[in-house]
Amino acid sequence: MLDELTRRNFVVTTLTAGFAMAVEPVEAQSVITTDTNGIIAGEVKIPVKDGEIPAYRAMPAKGKNFPTVLVVQEIFGVHEHIKDICRRFAKLGHLAIAAEMYARQGDVSKMPMGDIMSKVVSKVPDSQVMSDLDAAVAWAQKNNGNTNKLGITGFCWGGRIVWLYAAHNPKLKAGVAWYGRLIGATEELHPKNPIDLVKDLKAPVLGLYGGSDQGIPNNTVEQMQKALKDAKNPSEIILYPDTPHGFHADYRPSYRKDQAQDGWKRLNEWFKKNGAA
Repeated sequence: MLDELTRRNFVVTTLTAGFAMAVEPVEAQSVITTDTNGIIAGEVKIPVKDGEIPAYRAMPAKGKNFPTVLVVQEIFGVHEHIKDICRRFAKLGHLAIAAEMYARQGDVSKMPMGDIMSKVVSKVPDSQVMSDLDAAVAWAQKNNGNTNKLGITGFCWGGRIVWLYAAHNPKLKAGVAWYGRLIGATEELHPKNPIDLVKDLKAPVLGLYGGSDQGIPNNTVEQMQKALKDAKNPSEIILYPDTPHGFHADYRPSYRKDQAQDGWKRLNEWFKKNGAA
């Protein structure tokens, strides 16, 4: 019965290979490729309440009880860049897991940008994402992850999810949100913005944003900074001047090496400071 339910309801049953079609051609000269020496990396299946979803997992080859980090995809799904980020975390001693958040709604790997947004992303409920991330945490706990040291990071679409998950899971130690939307329209599937959840945050979030991001105006970042300050919340936001959206994405023209490296350094310091490493 479960197999029948899974086949009927899950569009994505395995992860895509390589990069999403919507980001081609890839800026090959700047792509960071992390090898698997000394780590275990590959696809796993995460049991969820209505079946199972594919995920990419990376962790050290030796040892056990690793600090756990959830890696939340951009709008392009769990493609090669997200997998590589998991391997980078594994090299630092984490169990990193990136679950495919669109498994029920559609395979974006072969879609143009417009279709990704209208046919898939807009149809993914926030409640479903929170539940699937909880399932990834439960899987990690049973598979060598120390979920008492739990962190989350996400990019673009996933950056917004970091803020939401920090308000959702009281066991989370720290989050790092890369250029995730803070304020915008709401509707039934996406009822709240990060700014609506400032008083509900259960873990400190470090926000990393670009001052030249055309999709996330500076005034919305400033509104979030003020809301955090007014709530006396320990979360922080860094706004990099003259920096576009997607500045960590080393496979795209938006990549900014200095800001990406600085953000990665800040991420690791944030996790250590707040008990997620």
